[in-house]
Amino acid sequence: MKTALIGAAMLALLPATFAQWKPAVAGWQYEFPRDHGNHPEFKTEWWYFTGNLEDPSGRLFGYQLTFFRQGVIPPSEDAPKSEFITRDVKFAHFAVSDISKKGFHHFQKLSRGAFGEAGFGNGSHVAWIQNWECVATGVSSFRLSAADAEISIDLRLNSQKPAVVHGMDGVSQKAEGVGRASHYYSLTRLATSGTIRIKGETFAVEGLSWFDHEWATNQLAENQTGWDWLSLQLDDGSELMLFQIRTKGGGRDPFSSGTFVEKSGRSQKISNSEFTLEPIEHWTSKASEGKYPTAWRIRIPKLDLDLTVRAAFSDQELATDPFAYWEGSVAASGTRGAEKVAGRGYLEMTGYAGKIVGLQAK
Repeated sequence: MKTALIGAAMLALLPATFAQWKPAVAGWQYEFPRDHGNHPEFKTEWWYFTGNLEDPSGRLFGYQLTFFRQGVIPPSEDAPKSEFITRDVKFAHFAVSDISKKGFHHFQKLSRGAFGEAGFGNGSHVAWIQNWECVATGVSSFRLSAADAEISIDLRLNSQKPAVVHGMDGVSQKAEGVGRASHYYSLTRLATSGTIRIKGETFAVEGLSWFDHEWATNQLAENQTGWDWLSLQLDDGSELMLFQIRTKGGGRDPFSSGTFVEKSGRSQKISNSEFTLEPIEHWTSKASEGKYPTAWRIRIPKLDLDLTVRAAFSDQELATDPFAYWEGSVAASGTRGAEKVAGRGYLEMTGYAGKIVGLQAK
């Protein structure tokens, strides 16, 4: 899913040439570092980083940096050569959660990239929009930097595990029908160090990050109204990703799913019938009046996993136009079998503060 789909919604009304874009279908052969780069034959793509970090005094932070590409002119179609004509639009979100102070800072940028101020590459310069950028420093290592309004990050990330591909046969299905899917992989445990700066204070931080990369062409189906997406890094060395897509009738789409990654790096799929997500606490936003579940009970019987996940603090809503959504740091605790487990992660929730403009099928 991802915040970047929100970028697609914001850009849905832009003029576009709807020629043939490549659909996400079974059989994609993933290669790294090649697939960390750009896939312009698909209409939408996003590079999504989140993390939980701590300074030496124990002050806690979360961060999100997402780069998004929305295709406008397909690669197969000729276009006049001009700085004022672009084949895609670049979009990005940047947020820092100052958990210990319960402060949330978020920003967004939008650019055509006509003069090179924003773009995507297949080499070391993965994605950038003005002074926000992702640079590959190795096969699965990155440097992230972003600054806006006295808030900045400068981080180095090194993956501790191989990439994990979600879904089946190289695709993560999101709705009924061929091509209603994405190619989707994650680096689920990236050792992270660097600095966070908040209003004149600079903090040396360390912790863990998560990287999601998806590319696709199709939208959500007409009956789908929003989603809940969760990533967790547990202290036993395992990781968990789950997403559920909510439907107009109040149910859950059968294409909701997840992935569990063992400490060894071995992964296993989690189907819709194999997990439950039960909201147990809610928070109502003063900005959007959206009512968000900010605490959840997770049960996955086949893993003997029982977790409670709570927001690090409630107000981590990005109240942006044309709609708002919640994206923030969470903490988890519970059991796996007879053993206690705990961890931290990120939660994204959409569709609680109005319709997801532009994402439903026409």
